[in-house]
Amino acid sequence: MSDHRPSQRVSLEKAIRALRGLWDTQRAHTTLRDAGHEPEEKHTRQILRDLASSGLLVKVQDRPVLYRTEPMNE
Repeated sequence: MSDHRPSQRVSLEKAIRALRGLWDTQRAHTTLRDAGHEPEEKHTRQILRDLASSGLLVKVQDRPVLYRTEPMNE
């Protein structure tokens, strides 16, 4: 049986775009689990870094790491 779920990155990106606000590893990890994934914490952190590199998130705190979504341009 094939698995047709979107990738973890796609799932998390959709959630971040919909929910906005502040994101840390725990929130991202919980969101991925709720979407049916079995994320590893290390991979979740990498996805957050990738989404920050793409401009979707901005790092606002180093330790613990905390990101926020970019303001919507309306």
